[in-house]
Amino acid sequence: MNLFFEKLTNPTISHVEVFNRWDNDPVLIPLTRPNQNKEALERHESMTLDDLTQRLVHHNTYLIYLIDKLVGEMNFAVDPNYLYKKEPGTAWIGITIGVPEARGKGIGYKAIQFLEAEIKQYGLHRIELGVFEFNTQAQKLYRKLGYEEIGRIENFTYWQDKMWKDIRMEKYLR
Repeated sequence: MNLFFEKLTNPTISHVEVFNRWDNDPVLIPLTRPNQNKEALERHESMTLDDLTQRLVHHNTYLIYLIDKLVGEMNFAVDPNYLYKKEPGTAWIGITIGVPEARGKGIGYKAIQFLEAEIKQYGLHRIELGVFEFNTQAQKLYRKLGYEEIGRIENFTYWQDKMWKDIRMEKYLR
């Protein structure tokens, strides 16, 4: 697999367009952002170049390429206020495989391994993440990579006409 990762430092309009496309993909919306109701689930969002540039102040963001095609992005923030376990020196991670043909091919597995190495190099030793209760495929991946459940937040996101829990997981890097 010809996979490589690149830190996003100088975002362009084309990055914004791709991120907006992924952020508004009806397949990805329920997996990538919490929604309190049907209206929120159906809402389209639009970021600007300035929004993306500002995001990079608090999120170390990496682009995922398969051969020469941008297929996803991953990021981490340090000690955000939404941590379940408020342990200083924690990275909160997020990953999106935005291109349908790139899903289910092991890219997420390799991407998270890369992200863990970057986080460790950054000097952090704990990672926390949230995964929606219905996203069993992602839960399986995180468990395979050594993440353990530390809690659940009730009524966290709306999908398929009901509210679902957010499962919080952590991993300590050695």
